[in-house]
Amino acid sequence: MATTEEQRLTYQQATWNTGAKRDIAVLQELVRKDFKLKYRRSVLGIVWSVLNPLLMMLVMAVVFTHFMRGADMPANVYPVYLIIGNITFGLMSSATSDGMWSIINAAPLLKKVRVNRLVFPVEKVLFAVVNFALSLIAVALVMLVCQVPLGWQAIFLVPFLVYFLVFCIGLSLLLATLAVFFRDVIHLWGVVTTAWMYATPIFYTLDLLPATLQGLMKWNPLYQYVDYFRTCVLYQQVPSLEANVMCVLMAVVMLAIGLLVFRKNEHKFILFI
Repeated sequence: MATTEEQRLTYQQATWNTGAKRDIAVLQELVRKDFKLKYRRSVLGIVWSVLNPLLMMLVMAVVFTHFMRGADMPANVYPVYLIIGNITFGLMSSATSDGMWSIINAAPLLKKVRVNRLVFPVEKVLFAVVNFALSLIAVALVMLVCQVPLGWQAIFLVPFLVYFLVFCIGLSLLLATLAVFFRDVIHLWGVVTTAWMYATPIFYTLDLLPATLQGLMKWNPLYQYVDYFRTCVLYQQVPSLEANVMCVLMAVVMLAIGLLVFRKNEHKFILFI
């Protein structure tokens, strides 16, 4: 009997390993495909991942420097403050918007091939992270031009990326599920992300808000992640234990909600796509 049980466990482990390897291979191929499609027929190609945040930062810096910059922030620091907020918001916006469409766009494949549906939203988030990593070159260039030093605390970008990646995956899973059954979510999410951007100190500083709103800001996930990034890169400080706990908690809760909703409804996707 023990031998039979051992054989069953061995078979399950082998099956899981095979499935995991197949999912990883699919993820790699999808990311590679999206990367090629994004820059196809583009003269500058991958350079746009650096130029886009730079150009956006320049426009917003010209517009907002004189009335959105806090009194305590030096003029040379504001462009770095601005570009960090921009690329962090851009990662979330790109990951969730593309993740929301992932199941619907994969309909032809899902109807023909048996594949783990979870792969498609996750791949969109990973692709957004690749572009985000390239955008860090733009951050480095702005810091160099503005003479803002980079300290060893920048190593905390690693946990930041892990936290934010998990959060975006959870949110993308939730949105991908809702979009399959309610197409209105696709149109509504654009409004939500715009409102979320204005509700987060991306281009303005926290001290410009009333004390009540400053207190509420700690419950804004996007603010927590943007502030974490700025703390370790711009302010050259080690993020506090509270900041790490809040980021981890928000990431885990979002992932749990996204996975629960996705797994509970994925068997019905084929009927609605």
